[in-house]
Amino acid sequence: MSSLAPPFTLETASQKVRLAEDGWNSRDPERVSLVYTPDSRWRNRAEFITGRAEIVAFLTRKWAKELDYRLIKEIWAFTDHRIAVRFAYEWHDDSGNWFRSYGNENWEFDAAGLMQRRFACINDLPIRESERKYHWPLGRRPDDHPGLTELGL
Repeated sequence: MSSLAPPFTLETASQKVRLAEDGWNSRDPERVSLVYTPDSRWRNRAEFITGRAEIVAFLTRKWAKELDYRLIKEIWAFTDHRIAVRFAYEWHDDSGNWFRSYGNENWEFDAAGLMQRRFACINDLPIRESERKYHWPLGRRPDDHPGLTELGL
């Protein structure tokens, strides 16, 4: 993932969002943690997380539970050093129950382009496997795969 730094333009903010999506789709907690400041603060649902070690522990737990995780993020708004995104991801639990999780995130970056604050609100919708919309191989979403808007999400 890149260290695109503020102040953001529409182009650089959009690049930052896609790089974040790509990182999370790697499902590699160590790799993902490196784009956050060492003392980064998160609110993820009702969980409060501080620092890279807690981020790695959180993501390790998350991806052990949320199997076959595939994510799409879309920019919603941006300022010089903040970006708002909306996202949806699909996953299943160890019993084979599928979900689509919808959410919004607010991000704040330091001068070097590392995320220092992340606030996420997320809701889970049970879906049938036949209702899935994300079918690419695990990993990065292909460039020609539709985004949230194109999928009607």
